[in-house]
Amino acid sequence: MHAAQGDRIVIRGRTVETPDRHGEILEVRGPNGEPPYLVRFGEGHESIVYPGTDFMIEQIDRT
Repeated sequence: MHAAQGDRIVIRGRTVETPDRHGEILEVRGPNGEPPYLVRFGEGHESIVYPGTDFMIEQIDRT
């Protein structure tokens, strides 16, 4: 999995009652765009994230 600063992430809710979480990658801490990522979530808090199977990256257009 590769990402860049500014890409958006979606972490899918694990149950029907759990909403998806959305965030923006502020910093890529692994080599060559690999995890871990420093992410700011919509709720305003920041966290170090190691992607799991419920994790998707929405890459921004860099052109």
